[in-house]
Amino acid sequence: MLQLAFAVAFSALPLTLYIPPIRSFNLFVHTLQIFLQDSSIFSFRAFLRMRLAISRIFNSIIHVTW
Repeated sequence: MLQLAFAVAFSALPLTLYIPPIRSFNLFVHTLQIFLQDSSIFSFRAFLRMRLAISRIFNSIIHVTW
C-alpha cells in the first residue's frame, strides 16, 4: 500500500509544474470579471433590440394576415 501511495504521489508531481500558482490567476480573473461585466451590458442591450425587432416583425405578420 505504501508503494502505491508513493507511485501516485510521484506520478502527480509533474502535473503540478503545468499548473501555475494561484497568485498568478488574480490578474486573469480580474480581467475576465471586467470583460464579463462590460459584455453583459452590451449583450443585454442587444437582447432588448432583438426582442423589439422580433416583436415588430411578428406584429407586422399578424396585421398583414388579418
